[in-house]
Amino acid sequence: MPPLILVVKALHVLSATIFFGAGLMSAFWKYRGDQSGDPKVVAWAQRQVVLADWIFTVPSGVISPLTGAYLVSFYMLPWQTPWVLASVGGYLGAMVLWLPAAWIQIELRKITLQCVAENTPLPARFHALNRAWLLLGVPAFGVSVFIIYAMVAKPALWAP
Repeated sequence: MPPLILVVKALHVLSATIFFGAGLMSAFWKYRGDQSGDPKVVAWAQRQVVLADWIFTVPSGVISPLTGAYLVSFYMLPWQTPWVLASVGGYLGAMVLWLPAAWIQIELRKITLQCVAENTPLPARFHALNRAWLLLGVPAFGVSVFIIYAMVAKPALWAP
């Protein structure tokens, strides 16, 4: 096996792991910050979640499909292969959910920073956006778990 393919495989697995881990970590820190109810703590947590997305989620969200496409091409797999379709469909579904959730995170950061600057409590808009973030984020995270399962189970998942 050519060394390049091993590097691409490793990058693919690493980027999928980082994408999954960043989602889990973001949810944890966001939850912990929100539980405090203190706008300063919530603002700090929101800033960290947005920063983590830029450092971890965005690069891994770009690297995963690129390396995945390379691997499908290298192994000459038909794009109609059930587990490939499931992985690609899952990725697209996760992006449909994650992109608006990422925008909401940025809005939540703005709101919390404004509350800290003005020394005001978190407004109703924060709580409404927070609920929307949760409604998008939980299924997006679930889809990322499914994608990893589909990549590991491969043909056994859909074998006749």
